Amino acid sequence: MNDQAADPFGERGANRLHRRLQLLGGEFTFETASPVLLRLIDEAFAGLPPYRLGARSPRFRVSLVLKTRSRRYSGAMPPPVRLSAGNGFLHGAMDADNFVVMSPRERHALIVVSSDMLRFAHHVRYELIEFVVLTLAARHQALVSLHAGCLGRRGRGVLLIGSSGAGKSTLCMQALADGLEFLAEDSVFVEPLSMRAVAAPNFLHVRHETLRWLRHPRLAAAIRRAPRIRRRSGVRKYALDLREPAVSAVSVAPRPLRLIAVVFLTKRRVGDGRLLKPLARARALRVARMTQGYAAAREGWAQFQRGVSGLPCFQLHRGTHPAQGVACLRALLDEPET
Repeated sequence: MNDQAADPFGERGANRLHRRLQLLGGEFTFETASPVLLRLIDEAFAGLPPYRLGARSPRFRVSLVLKTRSRRYSGAMPPPVRLSAGNGFLHGAMDADNFVVMSPRERHALIVVSSDMLRFAHHVRYELIEFVVLTLAARHQALVSLHAGCLGRRGRGVLLIGSSGAGKSTLCMQALADGLEFLAEDSVFVEPLSMRAVAAPNFLHVRHETLRWLRHPRLAAAIRRAPRIRRRSGVRKYALDLREPAVSAVSVAPRPLRLIAVVFLTKRRVGDGRLLKPLARARALRVARMTQGYAAAREGWAQFQRGVSGLPCFQLHRGTHPAQGVACLRALLDEPET
C-alpha cells in the first residue's frame, strides 16, 4: 500500500512548531510543520499587546498546513476568498488548495496554504490567517465587528466611523505622530456590554500622497522604508509595522480601550472653522447601521446600539491639516469624567 492510500488525508504530518499568543481577548495556540507559515504568524501577531477582556481567556487552536502542488498559480493576484457556512462551520476558499475551515463553537480552525501562494504573502496573512483569528475571537466572544478606527489616551478610546476615503488612515497616522494611542485604522471589535474595544494593532496602511501632511521626520522615514502592498482595489499603500523600533511602542494601546465617544468622519472641508460638531444620537444610530451592515445583522448589535446611545456622538469635518482633527480628538479624550 502506498503512502497516499495509507494516509489519504495527510494526517501523519507532525505539527512540531507551536506559537501561543494572547490576542483579542483570547489565548491562541498555532501549530504547524512549516517554518514559513510560522513566520507569517509572527509577522501578523508577535509582539502585540496581550489584550484581555475577562479574568479567564477562552482558548483557541489554529492548525496550519503547507501543501505542495504540481501546478502553479500564475495570476497577478490570488483569487478572492469565497465564503460559505453550514452546521456550525465557516469556510473560506481562494481555491481547492488555499482555504480555511473554522468552528467558532469548538474554538478550532484549519488553514491550508499552497507553496506557490506564498509569493502573495500579504494576502495569505491578511485574508486567511488574520481573517481566521479575528473571526474566531469575535464569534466566540460575541464581539461586534466594525469597519472603523479607534484611537485613545490613558485607556479611554474614541471610535472612528467613516466610509472608505473619509480619512481614517491619515488621521491615525497623524495621531501616531502626535502621541495618541493607536488601536486600529479600519477593523475594531467591541464588547457591547462594557463598550471596550480591541483589535490587532499590527500595521498602519497609508498612501504615499498622505505623507505630505506628516511633520514627523522619523515616522515619515519609517513609513517610506516600509513595504508597499497592493489592495484588491488596485490602491497601493505602505504597510508600516507598528512594532518596529522606529515607531514608539507607547503609541500602541497597551490595553483594551473603553469607548467614551463615537466620531463619524466626513469628507467635507471646513477650512479653519469648527471641525467637531455634536451629532444627534438618533442620526448617529441610523448612520452606524447604514455603514456597518455586517455588524448590524450579527448578535450583539442591539446591545451595542444601547451602548452608543449612552455616549456623546460627533461629526468630524476635514480641516486644512489632519493635526487639527487629532487636536479635536485629544480634547475629547482629555475631558474629565462626568
